[in-house]
Amino acid sequence: MLNPCDPAFLQALEAQLPPGVLRAPEDRYLTELRGRYRGQAGAVACPGSVEEVASILKAAQAARVGVVPYAGGTGLVAGQVMPEGPLPLVLSVERLNRIRSVEPLGNVLVAEAGCILTEVQAAAEGAERLFPMSLGSEGSARIGGLLGTNAGGTGVLRYGTMRELALGLEVVLADGRVIHGLKRLRKNNMGYDLRHLMIGSEGTLGVITAAALRLFPRPARTGAALIVVPSPEAALRLLALAQARLGEGVSGFELIGGQGLHFLAEALPQIRQPFAEPPEWLVLVDLGLVAALDPAAELEGLFEAAVEADLASDGVIAGSEAQRAAFWHLREAIPEANRKIGAVASHDVSLPLAALPAFIAEAGAALADLGDLRVNCFGHVGDGNLHYNIFPAPGRKRAEYDGLRDRVTQTVHDLVHGFGGSVSAEHGVGRLKTGDLERYVDPVAVSAMRSIKAALDPAGILNPGAVLKG
Repeated sequence: MLNPCDPAFLQALEAQLPPGVLRAPEDRYLTELRGRYRGQAGAVACPGSVEEVASILKAAQAARVGVVPYAGGTGLVAGQVMPEGPLPLVLSVERLNRIRSVEPLGNVLVAEAGCILTEVQAAAEGAERLFPMSLGSEGSARIGGLLGTNAGGTGVLRYGTMRELALGLEVVLADGRVIHGLKRLRKNNMGYDLRHLMIGSEGTLGVITAAALRLFPRPARTGAALIVVPSPEAALRLLALAQARLGEGVSGFELIGGQGLHFLAEALPQIRQPFAEPPEWLVLVDLGLVAALDPAAELEGLFEAAVEADLASDGVIAGSEAQRAAFWHLREAIPEANRKIGAVASHDVSLPLAALPAFIAEAGAALADLGDLRVNCFGHVGDGNLHYNIFPAPGRKRAEYDGLRDRVTQTVHDLVHGFGGSVSAEHGVGRLKTGDLERYVDPVAVSAMRSIKAALDPAGILNPGAVLKG
C-alpha cells in the first residue's frame, strides 16, 4: 500500500535536495492532451542531475510514496497523469536537458532525458548528421518520454522506433541505484539487455535520465510525391515497387484517406491541397538518396511504373524542398483537423502489412453495422501503423455517441487482435489501455511482466497504475 506525498515527506525530502528542486504542482503537470484525465500531485520534483533523481527515488521507496515520471506531457494514453490513489510526487525531467556529447565519427549523440527532440535534431544537424526521429510533437516531446513510450513517428520504415535508435541508457531504479549503461556499441551481448527492457516501460521499471542515441549520415538529396492510389492494397503494392527500385532510399510512406482530406478542407481550409477533388486514397512517398540519384527523376520513374501497373492514377512530385515540406505539413495537420472535428473514438493500431487491406475493409463494414459513423484512416502504412479514428455523421455531435464509444473501440480492437496486430502501435499503454493489455496480451507474457515489475519495483512506487493494473 502506498502512502501520500504529504508535508512530512516533502519536508524530509527537501532537506536532501538543493533549493528549488521541489515545486508546487502547476496545472500543466496535471493535464493531458485529450482532457480525459485529471492528475494529482503533492509536489513536482525537478531534479538537475542523476544524483538528485537517485535521492528522490531512494526517499520515495523508503516512504512508499508513488512517483509519476513526467517528460514533455505529450502522451496520449494518460501515462503522465495519475488521477486517483494516494497523492503522488511528479518527477519532471525538464532540467535534465544537456547534450552531453556529439560524436560524428561514431554516429552517436548522448542526450539527457529532458532534451526536447528538436534540440537533439539540431545538435545532430550541427555535426552534419541526422537524428531521424520525427513526429508532430517534436517541439515539446522530450527524449525520456520518447524512450519511455518507444515512440515511432514518420521515419520508422527506414530508421526504426526509439528502441532501434538508442544504443545505451542511464537509468535510476526504484531504490535509487543507477544503471550506468551509456554504451556506444552496436554489438554488446553481456547478459540480459536491460536497455530494451526500460524502453517502452513508461517509467514503471526505472527513470531514464540519459541515452546514447544513434545518428546517421544526412541524405544528400531528398524528394517527395503525393500519389493517388485506388485502394489500400494498391498502396501496399506501390510500397513494394518503390522499395524494389530504391531500397532504403524510401524514408517514409504514408497512407492518407479521403475523409482526412475532407476534414482538412473543413477545419483547416488554409492548408493547400494539391487535388481539386480529394481522392479516396492518397500516399505520401518520401525519399532520402545519395548524391548520384535525382529524387524527382526517381519519383517520376516510380509514378510511371505505378500507372502502368494500375497502382496509381494521378500524382504531384515536389519541385523544391519547400514543396516537400508542404506535403508533410498536409499529412501532419490531419490530427489537428481531427481534434477540431471531434472524434467519437481514436485508435492507434498496427497490423501485419499483408493484413492491412482486409482489416480496413472489415472494420469499415463492422462499424457501419453499429451506426452512422465516419472513418478517418491514415498513418505510417510502411511500418503497418494505422491511426483509425471514428467520427460522428455530418450534423451530429460527439456526445450523441457516448453510449456507443466502448462498442466502437472493442469492435476495432477485436478485429486488430484477430488479424495478429497490436492495439497500441506507438503511444504505449499508459492508464488508458491497461484493460486492453489484460484482454489481448498472452496471459503468460502478462505474468512475466508482473514478475519483472515486482523484482525491480517491489514497493510499486514507479508510475502506479500505468501499464499494469494494480
